Amino acid sequence: MPDTLATFLLAEYKLIVTLLFIFLFPLLLKLAIKVLHKITRGKIDLHRQQRAELLLKGLVGAVLLCLLLVFWGIELRGLLVLGSSLFAMLGVAMFAAWSLLSNLTAFLIMFVQNDYRLGNWVRVIDGANFIEGCIVEMGLMNVVLRHVDGHKVVYPNNLFVTRPVWVLSEAPVKPKHIAERRVLGPKK
Repeated sequence: MPDTLATFLLAEYKLIVTLLFIFLFPLLLKLAIKVLHKITRGKIDLHRQQRAELLLKGLVGAVLLCLLLVFWGIELRGLLVLGSSLFAMLGVAMFAAWSLLSNLTAFLIMFVQNDYRLGNWVRVIDGANFIEGCIVEMGLMNVVLRHVDGHKVVYPNNLFVTRPVWVLSEAPVKPKHIAERRVLGPKK
């Protein structure tokens, strides 16, 4: 009888602590977001602020979930093995885990660096070629540029960070005519 009572009270205790974690989660999120707003006040634009809040929410949620799992007696070592196995399978399935990770890392670099903003006109130089456009969106994987002609160019974050980028003071001038394509060969 005392064993069942102790087991019942222990289960009740774990349930109460779990409910406490669930109620603390929104409060911790509000506190973390307030701290983020104080740190970044006026330093980053609204779009990056929203991305940072999303990243912060995921981080706070993951930390609280790990703490809760440890409290319930679940070993994180087994979960880490499962998670790394799933990540490896995902990487093999996508054929380019390095590209995925490099794009996410490049997003974090662009977030911290804060040299480009939405609405900036930029010229990305790649060897002898370049692409110009207005930054429309800065996502986790790529940057979307709107060309002067209205075309959208999706540029991967890892290339955007590793290539020289000129931030233009004004929009480039749209060419009035397209240059003729000249083919070398015998004269006719």
